[in-house]
Amino acid sequence: LDTIPCLLSPWSEWSDCSVTCGKGMRTRQRMLKSAAELGDCNEELEQAEKCMLPECPIDCELTEWSQWSECNTSCGKGHMIRTRMIKIEPQFGGTACPETVQRTKCRVRKCLRVPGMEKRRWKEAR
Repeated sequence: LDTIPCLLSPWSEWSDCSVTCGKGMRTRQRMLKSAAELGDCNEELEQAEKCMLPECPIDCELTEWSQWSECNTSCGKGHMIRTRMIKIEPQFGGTACPETVQRTKCRVRKCLRVPGMEKRRWKEAR
């Protein structure tokens, strides 16, 4: 018996890449057109290949905030700061890093000009 060649449809168009960014796969298919009783057909009916789209955006990632620093003055009004570090720099259009330093006001006890002087002067003036 002569073997009958496989009757195959043309390949379909390649599918879209399986990802919207970065590395993925795409496939295409074809159909067997001849009837099965005409013998086995060993031709491949599906093909897959790698596809590469533009790199995926990488968003900025930060560490947790540090503890607030001590107030920067020993009396009166001052400020404290806290900081956080950048763990991952943004790439390929990822979200930008927000602030890494915050300041807030702090107030320690009132400053006395020279401790004890006010009272003495007041007594002398009387």
